[in-house]
Amino acid sequence: MSSPIGSPRLTPRRQTILGLLWLALGCPASSAQGQTTAIELEQLFNGGPVLVLPFRNISSDPEVEWVGEGIAEALTATLARTVELVDRGSVATGQLRLGPTEATSIDATETIAMWRRAGARWVIYGAYQQLGSQVRITARIMDTGNGAVVRSTRLDGQLDQLFALQDRILPNLAATVSRPSAMAAVAAPAQPSPRRETEPESAEATVAPTAQPTPPGARAAAVAGVPPFPIPPATVSRNAAGQATVRVVRLPGSLELDGVLDDPIYQAIEPISDLIQFEPDNGAPPTEKTEVWLFFDATHFYITARCWHSGPESEWVANEMRRDNFNVAFNESFSLMLDTFYDRRNGVLFILNPLGGRLDGQITNERDFNGDWNPIWDLKTGRFEGGWTFEAQIPFKSLRYRPGQDQVWGIQLRRNLQAKNEVAFLTPMDRGLREGALMQVSQAATLVGLEIPDSRRLFEVKPYVISNASSSVDPSRQVSNTLAGDIGLDIVKVGLTENLTADFTLNTDFAQVEADEQQVNLTRFSLFFPEKREFFLENQGVFGFGGAGGRGPSSRRSAETPILFYSRQIGLNAGREVPLLGGGRLTGRAGPFTLGLLNIQTDGEPVSGALGTNFTVARVQRNILRRSSIGAILTSRSAVANQPGSNQALGLDVGLAFYDNVSINSYWAKTHTTDLEGRDTSYNGAFAYNGDRYGLVAEHLFIDERFSPGMGFLRRPDLRKSFGSLRFSPRPQSIAWIRQLTFDGSYDYITDAAGTLETREATGNFRIDLENSDRFTASYTQTYDRLQQPFRIASDVTVPVGPYAFENARLSYSFGPQRRISGNLSAEHGSFYGGTKTTVGIGGSGFGPFGGGRIELTPQFSFEPGFSINRVELPQGRFTAQLVTTRTTYTISPTMFVSALIQYNSSNNALSSNVRLRWEYSPGSELFIVFNEQRDTLTPERFPELENRAFIVKFNRLFQF
Repeated sequence: MSSPIGSPRLTPRRQTILGLLWLALGCPASSAQGQTTAIELEQLFNGGPVLVLPFRNISSDPEVEWVGEGIAEALTATLARTVELVDRGSVATGQLRLGPTEATSIDATETIAMWRRAGARWVIYGAYQQLGSQVRITARIMDTGNGAVVRSTRLDGQLDQLFALQDRILPNLAATVSRPSAMAAVAAPAQPSPRRETEPESAEATVAPTAQPTPPGARAAAVAGVPPFPIPPATVSRNAAGQATVRVVRLPGSLELDGVLDDPIYQAIEPISDLIQFEPDNGAPPTEKTEVWLFFDATHFYITARCWHSGPESEWVANEMRRDNFNVAFNESFSLMLDTFYDRRNGVLFILNPLGGRLDGQITNERDFNGDWNPIWDLKTGRFEGGWTFEAQIPFKSLRYRPGQDQVWGIQLRRNLQAKNEVAFLTPMDRGLREGALMQVSQAATLVGLEIPDSRRLFEVKPYVISNASSSVDPSRQVSNTLAGDIGLDIVKVGLTENLTADFTLNTDFAQVEADEQQVNLTRFSLFFPEKREFFLENQGVFGFGGAGGRGPSSRRSAETPILFYSRQIGLNAGREVPLLGGGRLTGRAGPFTLGLLNIQTDGEPVSGALGTNFTVARVQRNILRRSSIGAILTSRSAVANQPGSNQALGLDVGLAFYDNVSINSYWAKTHTTDLEGRDTSYNGAFAYNGDRYGLVAEHLFIDERFSPGMGFLRRPDLRKSFGSLRFSPRPQSIAWIRQLTFDGSYDYITDAAGTLETREATGNFRIDLENSDRFTASYTQTYDRLQQPFRIASDVTVPVGPYAFENARLSYSFGPQRRISGNLSAEHGSFYGGTKTTVGIGGSGFGPFGGGRIELTPQFSFEPGFSINRVELPQGRFTAQLVTTRTTYTISPTMFVSALIQYNSSNNALSSNVRLRWEYSPGSELFIVFNEQRDTLTPERFPELENRAFIVKFNRLFQF
């Protein structure tokens, strides 16, 4: 007999009618129920009377409300032949409502006592949940003597298998290994004994919430309107929308971090295993099983998992071990996102793969991703027959959270099966988020049950010692060699509260930082380079203003939007390092406010002419509504670049977020520079709707001619910009090899502040996302650009003043990251400032914010090539701009690697090399060996002439108190 629900031929009305008919016929049990013998049932219940309650419908779908009664009738029909049953009618008001966050008129303790008075020794109860075409049934047996859940089972299957699933309930309960409070061992009823707050929860016995205190986080979860606290032994509960609340379990002892899930606690605690597909079949169960456990002890938060994979390991996409390489996210990987303030907008992210490769970062306002943040955490991976495992521990000292012992956090889990181009999350996600789904903190589940013991405030000191030998060539071609050394403090970190941290630095040296990747610039505007220096990285997103500065897949920042605080203005001038004497930062939360304060003092640098300068920035932001905020920023520098005079900037901004994919950002800012008064404001308003099928962006930006943020970044001054774009992204069901098509059109209209037209640009894009994760893109652009001043586009070519109209066509193909050779091939051709421009290139794949071309030689040895050749022919002259980059990486272990970045740029006739060995010999402590060299390619010798060279050894040590 097949189930009356779940069939595509049955309407909801017919499902209900057939369900009632099923109940009227007495819910006959199939032969599967008979597999539990009378002897097994007698042993199971030890002669005690049994009460069977209707199973609860936690899907909240009224069309299947009858299923719970049907399951109870089927169990009753089987048990009546062997054991004594308690008439359910006599305890009708005792409908099971034991969840500590559920509405109930009868206290749980009194309910159990009522069952006991009615003669019930054992109670069988449970719940069922419908999610799409899937159904889950959970069943438990409770001992009314002490309120303990002594046996439980969970069954998953298709809706049309409902009868078969219900028939397996009793056999599964009979076969379940009894816990220490096993039914046969209970001699006599005992009164409920509430657990003291100081006692750890046992991993071997799960006590029903009778008279014990409300579990940590339960009340907060109820107030937030999320699914109820999971009733032990369950570790997850869901509502009809699929939203989840998960329960973290206190470890009764230590957990050996070895990547092998053989500790007894894995048998005693139910895993979280019901992830939901995001791509390609949104809302369906994943094709591979994932079991996740969440634990904590006095000092650490633990996440462990068993990741099943039906293919052999040779088919897994696992080819990256180097920490912080974004390719880790596009391997076979697992991701954990924690919203430790439960503000539904900010979080910390941890990503790992089967090789032990790891990536971590901070998410700010669901927009900005800082992948250079490196907290201390440990990870071990392993293998089992059928997949891979991992155990990870994160010290509470590496996290920032609200004060108080009982914590409620947000949590998101993601499993990436790159071999199948499949992604699954813990909660349902809107496909319009695309690569940015993991940053959608507001859609995360709720984590409850976490208790963080009171501890001493965070105090860390990270001193360093450095030695370097350098060579430089003066204009007379004389080589001078120097040997130097120094000591200092990279960072001193003091936790003022659990969520306010002060950082200090003294005589800071950034010699170990990887060199910038060079870029070809054929525009008259400045290029943006990201910050990589450790002192500025933690909570970097706190200083983001007005929607600018966002990095990450969900960032919708306009390139022209000013950045009021750009930390690379500190310690760098005209391409040279400026000594950083010392300074401090304060970042974190105070109630609904997010705070960021910074003060840095730099020394002078004679070659670039930099003066000793004090830099100050203050940022405050207040959360409003569900996912929105308002804020202000103030910046000040005592000297402007290499000349006397100060600069200040003041700004106010608001960011509004509605539903899952609607946002509005706006700001107003004003600057003041010595001897410059008036015409120094800027403002912006931007609206974005980013759905899966449709997208819309509208923006207006104004930057007055004297607006100059001295501590910020301004790509293009003196403009008034209006921008709009429309997108249509269907998912064709009739073409199996295409996942999604995208048609996108945009229009830019830019004048100067006085209203004179400067730039007008219309762009059309067409993109095909393939099921194998490859991507094809075609675009066509028409541009009008009026030059009010000439600009030098090459060393011997200058484009004169005047209006120019040109067009450009571009084709590109990105090979998915699962391939041994991945990256983006592109070609474009068109008119350009009265001439033509032809470009071919190999480089970033466009997958993720930091994707790049890659050739996998072995999982430990990779080669990342990139080149761009721009052939430009203008009436004023012709030239070829070439940029060739190669990064070679050999990863010795997840905490040690050697990388070499070699770059040739014809624009400045330079050949540069940056070779780095980084060894994290202890968590947070590192050894760096760095070799830098730059050569001039225009020298008469056959081999480029040396300009400068440096060999650096830096050693630091993290001390935690």
